[in-house]
Amino acid sequence: MNTSHLLFSKKAGYSDYMKKKDLIITGPKSQKKVFLFAHGAGAPMDSDWMNDVADALAREGIKTARFEFPYMAERRETGKKRPPNPQRILLETWNEVLDLFHDHEVYIGGKSMGARMASLIADQSTVKGLICLGFPFYAPGKFDPLDPKGRVAHLAKLKTKTLIFQGERDSMGDKENIPQFALSKKVKVHWLADGDHSLKPRKKSGYSLEEHIAHVAKEISKFMK
Repeated sequence: MNTSHLLFSKKAGYSDYMKKKDLIITGPKSQKKVFLFAHGAGAPMDSDWMNDVADALAREGIKTARFEFPYMAERRETGKKRPPNPQRILLETWNEVLDLFHDHEVYIGGKSMGARMASLIADQSTVKGLICLGFPFYAPGKFDPLDPKGRVAHLAKLKTKTLIFQGERDSMGDKENIPQFALSKKVKVHWLADGDHSLKPRKKSGYSLEEHIAHVAKEISKFMK
């Protein structure tokens, strides 16, 4: 049996295929419109940041479902850090989560790596839109307009309606460098004043992370309506 995209389990190595009980679902449970929200490379689905965003979305009446990629689920079980799974497994996991919500109107996205993986499957699925928070346009501090590793080449041809929230001083895609990439007309970049890769501004900016997250939630609500 191919266990490449199954959830990790101490006893069996990998558990059964992902089920809704493995997810964190917030917001109105009966809502048939849902935002599938993937974590970034370094923090789990229930990090403070992920919790804060999901709570803000719930206040806007948005149903959010969070899940973990296999490597993060394994870390939760063992306590040992490990790098993200190969892209193939990350994408298989995304498709598995999509299958759980086949009866919903689905929007997909996430934080950083989770958002990028979502962007790679958006056009091959039936999702209504793509929502990215802190998109990793390039490795930290290593902007290259030629995009040698192809991190963003697919964004030029993206057909799915897309909203990217980006901090103005994000080390993986700032306001000065992003305009140099070719992006599809379906892609809208929404800038957060003085925000870093987690959208957090410095105190001297006069803004706070809480304000930015609340603003993001309101904009996502508009986008999904």
